[in-house]
Amino acid sequence: MIALRTRQDSERLEKKSLALYAQLSSTTRGRRHPHPPHLRRTEFQRDTARIIHSAAFRRLEYKTQVFLNGTGDHYRTRLTHTMEVASISRTLARSLGLNEDLAEAVALAHDLGHSPFGHSGEETLNHLLKDHGGFDHNTHSLRVVTLLESPYPDCDGLNLTFEVLEGLQKHATTRISSDLGNYTCASLEGQIADASDEIAYYAHDLQDGIEAGLIEPSELKNIEICARAAKIAGLNLDEADAREARFSLARVLSHCLIEDVLQSSAIRIIASAVKSADDVRRHPKLLIGYTEEGARQTHELRSFLYANLYFNPEVATANQRACNMLTDVYTAYLADPDQIGREATRRVPNCGLHRAAADYIAGMTDRYLLQEHARLFGDFNS
Repeated sequence: MIALRTRQDSERLEKKSLALYAQLSSTTRGRRHPHPPHLRRTEFQRDTARIIHSAAFRRLEYKTQVFLNGTGDHYRTRLTHTMEVASISRTLARSLGLNEDLAEAVALAHDLGHSPFGHSGEETLNHLLKDHGGFDHNTHSLRVVTLLESPYPDCDGLNLTFEVLEGLQKHATTRISSDLGNYTCASLEGQIADASDEIAYYAHDLQDGIEAGLIEPSELKNIEICARAAKIAGLNLDEADAREARFSLARVLSHCLIEDVLQSSAIRIIASAVKSADDVRRHPKLLIGYTEEGARQTHELRSFLYANLYFNPEVATANQRACNMLTDVYTAYLADPDQIGREATRRVPNCGLHRAAADYIAGMTDRYLLQEHARLFGDFNS
């Protein structure tokens, strides 16, 4: 007879195996709307399932990471990026003795609020809403999971745990809202998801840029972190072809960045003397992050990617054209609110027409927005 593991078994295992400063699922602050506990799954495992099963998560497959969705079979989409972030999050959490399930849940939800057409789409929506609260995909991710994605009849949103909602409020202390607690920082697991996001796009956006032919391997020899990764990989950037460079460089670069974060974070955690997850929340500074050298090197790489990939005319021109279409659709919705759909229309009395229209657009995939533009204005290419 096989002994089936229960939720209580998993919770006991967490207590035995995780660090003192890890967030245990058994000590969660719970959900805004209480739901009975599950027989088998911990609360954070339930959160992971709720996120993966959501429509917002499925739509990430058809949203831009860097290159417009559909322009290449191997380029990252927002969904594959999210999965890579979740994988890195589990690696970091496991190595530091933290709760992998919580880190994974935050990672899986971190981009649910992204608009179509990547960061260009986000910037466009932010400009359109400049007099109506602006638009930020991190903030909108919280709006998605607490309001817009509502599969349960008794409450709005996915009804995720406090700890996952906390982790979605990345970076700034001022964004830890009062109803989630007046804390300086998120849990270490929440901080991990943020660091993993950076590692993923540094390594993998670079890989996609090389595959697209927008970045030549030889251009990377003066980027310190890339030169170091190439040396470890035994790669001559002056002579390497694109295929060799994009595979080996991205792999070793990810490893270097992960190790840098692990070494730096371990030192910070020890120096902080935190003894519990709440000690982490009250700590004045983030404890997960790069070494000083790693931060400098990633800043250099980030500047290179903006100059040579994100602002490359082949990427920027296509994105701008798509964002002009996004603006057209938004303007059309304001002129004729009946066009925004039944669910968005219901929210107009509570949040206003501008926000309701933005909610609707932000939830669209790239291709659906193009279809909406065609429906409202005819064939864009005609």
